[in-house]
Order: sequence, then C-alpha cells, then structure tokens
Amino acid sequence: MKRSLWSLGWIRRALGVTVIFGAVVIVILHSENPVPLTANTAVADEGAMPELGGAAAWLNSPPLSRESLRGKVVLVNFWTYSCINSLRELPYLKSWAAKYKAAGLVVIGAHAPEFGFEKERANVENAVRGLDVTFPVAIDSDHRIWRAFSNEYWPANYFIDGKGRIRYHHFGEGEYVKSEQVIQELLRENGAAELNASAVRISADGAEAPPGDDVRSPETYVGYARTESFASAGGLAQDSTRIYNLPTRPSLNQWGLGGGWNVGAESAALQESHGKIVFRFHSRDLHMVLAPPKGGKPVRFKARLNGAAPGDDHGVDSNADGAGEIRQPRMYQLIRQKGPIQDRTFEIEFLDPGVRAFSFTFG
Repeated sequence: MKRSLWSLGWIRRALGVTVIFGAVVIVILHSENPVPLTANTAVADEGAMPELGGAAAWLNSPPLSRESLRGKVVLVNFWTYSCINSLRELPYLKSWAAKYKAAGLVVIGAHAPEFGFEKERANVENAVRGLDVTFPVAIDSDHRIWRAFSNEYWPANYFIDGKGRIRYHHFGEGEYVKSEQVIQELLRENGAAELNASAVRISADGAEAPPGDDVRSPETYVGYARTESFASAGGLAQDSTRIYNLPTRPSLNQWGLGGGWNVGAESAALQESHGKIVFRFHSRDLHMVLAPPKGGKPVRFKARLNGAAPGDDHGVDSNADGAGEIRQPRMYQLIRQKGPIQDRTFEIEFLDPGVRAFSFTFG
C-alpha cells in the first residue's frame, strides 16, 4: 500500500489520475455479514478539534466552524485533487458521507494544495464538480487548517466526536474497515441507533480504482527542487531553456527530456513543439501531473510503450493510438496495462509548446 507521508516544510507526497472529467464508475455494495465493532476502537481523546477558520472559500456548504459542528460526528479529510492516494480514498469518503449523513456524520474535505495550480479556486471547483464530491470542501490554499491540525500527510483523516474531541486519526490509504468502525462507534456514542453495521465495499474504475499489486516505481518529480534519477546527458539546467536529448537506454526508474525545456523548481515547461519525456517504469498504471500553458490553449500529445502505440494498455486520458490532449491542470492517466507487468519504457511527445510537467505517479 502506497502512502503520502510528508512534512509541511517541503509538502511532499507518495504515489500518484485523476479522471476528473473521465469515466469513473463507483458502485457501493454492503457486505452480507455485519462487521463487529471492537471495544475501544476509537482512541480515548487526542485533544480538541481545531478551528476551521482560514479557508479561502467553502464549496458545497457555507463556512463551517467548530461550534456549528458541535453535536455532530465529523470526519476531516486532508486531500489535494492531483494526488492519486487521495483519489483512491475518495469513493470511501463519498460512501460514508451518504450512508451516515442521517445518523449525524459530517464529512469535510480540507483541500490543501501541493502544486501552485491547486491553489486556484476555479481549478478546485472544476475538480470537485468533476469528481462528484458533494460534501463540504474547505479550500485551504494557505494551509491554515492544515497547520491548525499540525497535519503532515496526504491523505489524512481526523475523526471527531459529538463533543468536538479528536478520537482517532489515520494517515495514508487503507484500513477502511477500521475507519468505518470508528465512525459507527462515535455515532453510537452520540446517540445514533439502528446503524447498518456492514462496511461499505467499493468497486471503482479509473483513477479511483485500487492500486495494482506490482508497483516498483516511485512518484518522481520533474521540477529540479525535488527530482531524482534524471538521465539525460548533462543534467538539468535550472530556470533556463536548454535543448535536451532523451537517454538512449534508461535504467528502471530513470527518466529524461528531449527538446527545448525550461526546468523550474516545481515543473518543466516545454518551449517548442515536439518535446518529449521518457520514463522506464514498472507498474500497472502510469500517470503524469500536467498543465496546459497559461491561457489554457490545449496541448496535443502522443504516448508510446516500448516505442509502439499502447493499444489496449492506454489510460482513460489517452486512446489506443496514445493520443490525447492536455486541457486542464490535473493528473492524467496515460497507461493502464491489462497484461503481465514488466519493465517498460514510456515515452510521451507533446505536439504543441507550452505544456508544464510536474510529476509522474504510478499505481
């Protein structure tokens, strides 16, 4: 299980599409047998819930506060919309919000950005709408709520009882049954009766699907501040345009650039048409966090696997020929392999200038 465990000093994240506007199928099923609660599932007391002030805006709700939520069981989820770990957890959050709303649960998504484009309200609004998130979302662009909780992780969940006390927390993906047990226990403590004790089961496609079981490639950043395993000859030139050549035989988890790029601390911007990026990877899925140039002009691309069109191994954001377009700043699923997982070389060519490449993520 891949996790996102980071410090705020350099807000970092583990593996990484978001099919923000793609086909995501979510089916909520209930297990046939109830999941028994264990005694003292929730931690006795981790302190008072911090205030929720400081958000740049709220979506799906007027601003919420500690006092307005008193008497409710609250789940505060820290996420960011280009994070694959956050996206794979999202079906559970949506399911819990719907299943336990009438019993008194309030799920709040605190959207704390990693990349600069995730600070922009319009981008977050598009993501929330495209991902069909209907529970309240605080746009925490300045990380004020994040700091109030002393949080360091994406995703991170804090479970608060009806008296406003934090009773449990969980960082990273997984342990969904345990988290639902905590929700049920806190709701019962708060007076809820006749809860459906079965745990939700999720079947999701696209970005929200569970990760593959053979992932040997780590999230890799393109900007020079955090990149590693760069294999183009001569290394990266910081904050200046340079013509790069693709590495001819990259080793596993090495990557490189081809064409004219200006590499900044956070991302690399293509300065001319037909620039390329290559990555030697081992996983079922390959995603990239990409953005069009400022002004939003689409950028066409073509992806290849081992020098050929991906065919049935294309992702939801590319077709069998490997073709697609970058229209919004987000994570793009470019490869989802259907057969045995082996070391393969991924190459993407951008047919138009201006694209910004931020990171590779795998699953």
